[in-house]
Amino acid sequence: MKKNISIIVASDGKNLELANQIITETQDDSINFTIIRLSEYELPLYTNEEEQKNGIPKAAKELYSQLKPSHGYIFIAPEYNGSVPPIFINSIAWVSRSGNEDWREVFNEKPGIIATHSGGGGIHVLEAMQSQLSFIGVNIIARKLHTTYSKPLNLDSLKAAMRQLAQYANHQ
Repeated sequence: MKKNISIIVASDGKNLELANQIITETQDDSINFTIIRLSEYELPLYTNEEEQKNGIPKAAKELYSQLKPSHGYIFIAPEYNGSVPPIFINSIAWVSRSGNEDWREVFNEKPGIIATHSGGGGIHVLEAMQSQLSFIGVNIIARKLHTTYSKPLNLDSLKAAMRQLAQYANHQ
């Protein structure tokens, strides 16, 4: 059975290029990749007031439905001010409020790789993603994918991370 791996991209440009490169470089017929561009989901800034006034946006429910059948994830985000971009945390906030009683089923115990293409360091976004995603139940694989303008994707690291992701996804 093919495993569904969702690649969640928190910015277009170099991070979307990284997502496409991961697919191109990963030769595994047992994996079905889906790129989920968070920029395609029109989600207002999450606040309690926004939810009470307008309810759960249709886009949040659609994002939840896109994520739920995933056997594993690759999260790709650039570093913004030493953390994750606002669209990343806002999307998770809306998924958590999607109206489903057990929204954590989308993430809980599923394996995930975290990755970044950042113009600067990029280490802080990886730490922030690991903290946030682990808190909501994603089993983050120890090997991270970190690229910058002067540091291309390490293909050996990609292959090792993908082997681990496939191994853990097979237990889903």
